Amino acid sequence: MKYISTRGKSPAVTFEEVVLTGLAPDGGLYIPDSLPMVTPAQLQEWKKLSYSDLAFEIIRQFVDGAIPDANLRKMINDSYAGFSHPDVAPLVHLQKNDWVLELYCGPTLAFKDFALQLLGRLLDFFLEKRQQHVAILGATSGDTGSAALEGCKHCRFVDLFILHPHNRVSEVQRRQMTTVEGDNVNNLAIEGNFDDCQQIVKQAFADQSFLPAGYQLVAVNSINWARIMAQIVYYFYAALKFLDKAEAVSFSVPTGNFGDIYAGYLAKKMGLPIRQLIIATNRNDILHRFISSNSYSLSTLQPSLSPSMDIMVSSNFERFLYDLFKGDTQRVASFVTGLGKNAQQVSDEEWAFARAHFASRAVDDVATIATIQEVYKRTGFLLDPHTATGVKAAEVCNTDSSIPMITLGTAHPAKFGAAIEQAGLEVPALPAHMSDLFSRKERYSVLANDLATVKAYVVETLKKRR
Repeated sequence: MKYISTRGKSPAVTFEEVVLTGLAPDGGLYIPDSLPMVTPAQLQEWKKLSYSDLAFEIIRQFVDGAIPDANLRKMINDSYAGFSHPDVAPLVHLQKNDWVLELYCGPTLAFKDFALQLLGRLLDFFLEKRQQHVAILGATSGDTGSAALEGCKHCRFVDLFILHPHNRVSEVQRRQMTTVEGDNVNNLAIEGNFDDCQQIVKQAFADQSFLPAGYQLVAVNSINWARIMAQIVYYFYAALKFLDKAEAVSFSVPTGNFGDIYAGYLAKKMGLPIRQLIIATNRNDILHRFISSNSYSLSTLQPSLSPSMDIMVSSNFERFLYDLFKGDTQRVASFVTGLGKNAQQVSDEEWAFARAHFASRAVDDVATIATIQEVYKRTGFLLDPHTATGVKAAEVCNTDSSIPMITLGTAHPAKFGAAIEQAGLEVPALPAHMSDLFSRKERYSVLANDLATVKAYVVETLKKRR
């Protein structure tokens, strides 16, 4: 299997190369040149598998021989061995045909652990083979940073630089990043919002000439294909629990950067019977505005109670555009690069294609709090604010109540105490392995929202390390 750029001006690369790059040289995102298809017979066989065994069966098709099967299986087993629930991704019944898929049983209590625990091991394998040093440069709106640090802090050939928006993540999210120990760990608080952090990362990847000799940048954001690949698995894992009783399932997905729901879209393309994919957003609703009114345009980014979705430029939407425009890479590039100038629209036929695959709902803070309260009162189950947007969106957008509706539970509620308190509920305690989080020493640097400043910090740090 080869991987191609959504913008069509970079050569196709192998799985190893796509893991070690992130953005394509032409600024596009990598996608597989073909998707493996899954038959109904395979789905029946896969129902018997544990999470790790299912992950191996799916992921090995994308790795396509770049890693020996025995090594890959060990990486996957090790990635999920430390999750706190034996099912790795357990399903919780809310009411009637509504479910939550708990994706926060990993070490940092967020769905990002599913991909980043594996990515750290992939990097170790390929960099050890190459005897090559790299610098991870990533932007986080809250959860990616801690998951990346936890997954990659032990990598011998990696230095980590994680950018987060200063004072725009929850205190638990910040401390999860800034208390990670390691000589190769660098937390940078940028005086701006997440989109500013993401833009700095993209610009740095576009021109890496500033790096010391022998280094290259590696992405840990969902622009890295390995992130999407790992997330495809839990759609299959959840759906397979129901396929004896239902002809299909539906998913509601809290998403800001479009990566998590894009994984669901690929699972559907591969043959998983998915009826609905619902995009749940907060007040930063560029995705909802496109699905609901065919208008993809920037607006002012606003802080919300679901900060991990405080994103206006949804990077992974570019991957879907490749399909929407039927592989017309020039149109993809034009659409994406024109975003800052004016509102982008597509033809009626293309908009109908998008709406055939996705429904959407924007859920403001008032509705988020009300949903947390209502679900807790009715079921005793405590939602974090991101998952609450998904539950509300599912309630509004569901077109067939006979089909199981699964909302992705993206983070543990203990990470978002302010929202839980605003709902008038008690903030749950952090798990034992994080019980001393607030007494740990923090380490981070506050930097200006400036590409040159970040580049200089990276260069100075890497020179000291060598």
